[in-house]
Amino acid sequence: MTQEAARGIAPGAAPEGEGGTVWRRIADELAAAIEREEYRPGDTLPASVALAERYGVHRHTVRQAFRHLADLGLVTVSRGRGTQVTTPRLPYPIGRRVSMRTNMGKLGITGTSRMLSAAIVVGEAPACTALRLKAGTPLWRVRGVSLADGVPMGTGTHWLSVERFPEFDRAYREAAGSITAAFRSYGIADYVRLSTRLTARLADEAEAELLQIAPEAAVMISTAIDALPDLTPIHLVSSVFAGERMEMVIEPFGDWGRRPGTIP
Repeated sequence: MTQEAARGIAPGAAPEGEGGTVWRRIADELAAAIEREEYRPGDTLPASVALAERYGVHRHTVRQAFRHLADLGLVTVSRGRGTQVTTPRLPYPIGRRVSMRTNMGKLGITGTSRMLSAAIVVGEAPACTALRLKAGTPLWRVRGVSLADGVPMGTGTHWLSVERFPEFDRAYREAAGSITAAFRSYGIADYVRLSTRLTARLADEAEAELLQIAPEAAVMISTAIDALPDLTPIHLVSSVFAGERMEMVIEPFGDWGRRPGTIP
């Protein structure tokens, strides 16, 4: 019988005391340790079983403390990885030009990407409409994952015209997963962001496994259209970003004056 049960307290309940609830006291002490940098970003906190033994409580009480710390944004709780001190979210500027590798490079972070799959499909109406093509036009459907210093940040599905971009699977692979570099191989030196639509939902099992996040963790969904400087759409991408690792920064005028001759 646990000490909580012996005191008539249900597992995971919040027993009251002079210092407030037990789970809150555990959470406050862990938060203070994080503030003192005893636990640094990326560090894993002691397991709930170990903390339960230390405090003489049921492990569900410790888990309630972990949930509170997660609500405060101090930790993330992931299946198979335990409870880790949250790493500051990576700012991801969204302006007329969007390049994850460039954004990461400015922060001193190494951005990499890899292709997961590539196929030619019959273009469905939503994708073809976004690219101003007739429904049924053959499209590339290319899936990839983006990483920051080896940590998965997001996964994206790209749609492009097969006629405009023949052998795009090879170009994307040879460009090491860089859309910008792949475009250069087709003579496209510059392109702009026409629109970005942002939503949010919970991750499905496949996304959680790929991004190494907890099942049903929050993810941000970005649906974006890129175009040539004359505003001809060439690229539709739907991305799923780990919400705990990324934050979107809207900068509609962020690159004005840095690229003369481009569209205002």
